[in-house]
Amino acid sequence: MSTEIPLPDDVTAPYWAGTEEKRLLIQRCAECGRFQHYPRYMCTGCGRGDLEFVEASGEAAIDTFTVVHRPLPGFEAPYVVARVRLAEGPILLTNIVDCPPDDVACGQAVRLTWRPLEDGRHLPLFTPAKEG
Repeated sequence: MSTEIPLPDDVTAPYWAGTEEKRLLIQRCAECGRFQHYPRYMCTGCGRGDLEFVEASGEAAIDTFTVVHRPLPGFEAPYVVARVRLAEGPILLTNIVDCPPDDVACGQAVRLTWRPLEDGRHLPLFTPAKEG
C-alpha cells in the first residue's frame, strides 16, 4: 500500500501523535471555544493562537461524497471519498469503508475507524454507524 501521507510538522505533530493511539484530535480555541480541523496556527473563528488539541467523539454525518471508479495506489476502486461533519462541528475529508458505494447517502450517520500506516500512524476513516 503506497499512499502519500504528509509528515508531521510543528503544528500537526500532536494530531499525528494521536493517530498512533487511534485518537482523533481536533483543535479547540481557548478564547472562543470553536473547534477546527485540520490543525492550524490560529483559530478560524477569532484569529487568536491559543489552541489546544482535544479528542473528538468519532461520531459524524456524511455532508457530501463521491464514488471514485479509478484505482489509485493504496485504493481499490470503487471507493468513496466523503466530507463528513464531526459531531463537534469541523469537517473532515475521508473515506467511507465497510459499505457498498451504492449504500452511501448524504446525512448518513458514520463512526470513526482506522487504517494502519507502515510508520505506526493511522488514517481516520468512517464506517456506517450501527443503528439501535
